[in-house]
Amino acid sequence: MLLDRRRFNSLSLAAAITGFGAGPLASEAAASVAQPPAPETSAEELCYMTIAQAGAALKAGKVTSVQLTRACLDRIDTYNGKLAAYITVLHQGALAQAQRMDDEMKAGKYRGPLHGIPIGLKDNIDTANIRTTAASAACESRIPTEDAPVATRLREAGAVLLGKTNMGEFAATLTSFYGIVRNPWDLTREPGGSSSGSGVSIASGLCFGALGTDTGGSVRHPAHFCGVVGFKPTYGLVPIRNIIPLTFSLDHCGPLTRTVEDNAIMLNAIAGYDPADISSRDHAKEDYVAALKQPVHGFKLGRPSAGFDVLDPEVEALVNTAIALLVTLTKGIQDVNMPDPVLATWTSLGAETYAWHKPQFEATKNLYQPANRAMLQALADKDGGSASSYVDLSWKLQALRRTIDSHFKEVDLVVLPTMVNPAHKLDFVRPPDYNWHDYTNSPEYNAYGIPAISVPCGFTRGGLPVGLTIAGPTFADGKVLALAHAYEQATQWHLKRPPISPTMEIPV
Repeated sequence: MLLDRRRFNSLSLAAAITGFGAGPLASEAAASVAQPPAPETSAEELCYMTIAQAGAALKAGKVTSVQLTRACLDRIDTYNGKLAAYITVLHQGALAQAQRMDDEMKAGKYRGPLHGIPIGLKDNIDTANIRTTAASAACESRIPTEDAPVATRLREAGAVLLGKTNMGEFAATLTSFYGIVRNPWDLTREPGGSSSGSGVSIASGLCFGALGTDTGGSVRHPAHFCGVVGFKPTYGLVPIRNIIPLTFSLDHCGPLTRTVEDNAIMLNAIAGYDPADISSRDHAKEDYVAALKQPVHGFKLGRPSAGFDVLDPEVEALVNTAIALLVTLTKGIQDVNMPDPVLATWTSLGAETYAWHKPQFEATKNLYQPANRAMLQALADKDGGSASSYVDLSWKLQALRRTIDSHFKEVDLVVLPTMVNPAHKLDFVRPPDYNWHDYTNSPEYNAYGIPAISVPCGFTRGGLPVGLTIAGPTFADGKVLALAHAYEQATQWHLKRPPISPTMEIPV
């Protein structure tokens, strides 16, 4: 049954522990200044603490990792049947891992601000001995033997893995073999793809932090639709090895959290050079939490004209209000032109997609969701596409990334709407001539390879979240986070919670 697949939990305790449990200690980090919860804090309030708050509470002995983990697991049991945010839930493994983190804390071994913090991982991120399906029937029984580096780094930082979050199949569609992921602000609406389960989990208090992947906006779209923070770091800053790819040259991995500070905490753990990853770049280590404290009053902002072409009126009003506030916090704003990322020829990069899928697709194509099956069949008919077209676009992509920073000579960062509209109804059918550029402002920044974050900047009259994107030049991740943090501190949008309840009914 579908419910059994979605709530799959038959992995042995030993396998769950082996896959995400033991590992060397990370160096000790300074305790967060966030205030720990009061002793009478309810389970729901525990689940809605930030990572910084929960970390401070753990270190102060006000709460245990087991308590945090059990609260999240109970909440998952309550809401996952309605939201379909998780594919695999590791009840026993997560509690055993949390107990280990508590034991280490008692013994004076502190791994850092993620010590004992329950998290989720998008189900295309490999976890040793824990199945990783990319939300496809074609991978329903796939159990990797090795972690993705980002999973290893979070484990070594002390994070507790609750489970694998739902997503669009192979990060290419909004559909999943494991059920429709629903937006917690309105169950009839889309949550944004493809990192839908990660975004919904954060918004709904089903974990404290999560990782997603972003090829054309798949971290930032759920952030916009679900009212959370989603960050796509500079290409190559975070390794993508052992993550099931969509389009390798455009794929990024980044955190989804409730606050910008939490995002920086997670980025500190996962960023860093991986010599076995051909996308990885050997960038000097930075402290992104410390970067939040840098002053932003000297930042010059840019407003990309192309990002404001076809906005929903409510989105336009909310984003303009957000930008007006940013102007008061910085040195001002001016119009800028960002380069054309040759979107029309992106299909040529499909050769990268087909290269990973070819052996499996030829054997199990009927197990793919219809949209992916059609896309891959079209590539199969051309044996992956034209080699000359692929090479030509790859060269253009490299040239674009070598020159993109020149567009930031007069500005430090750019600001624009993440999406052009609030969340569509789940039954919304895009017309055949639908232009994706009229839907999102995100894919360009994957082509540029530069850091981009989406932060909540308001809600429509119907109660749907809207996101603001802040982006900067290569390796300006700290600046992007700093401005996002300054905006967040001047507003309260990140404090709102979706109107979910255990008795809510699932719409037909």
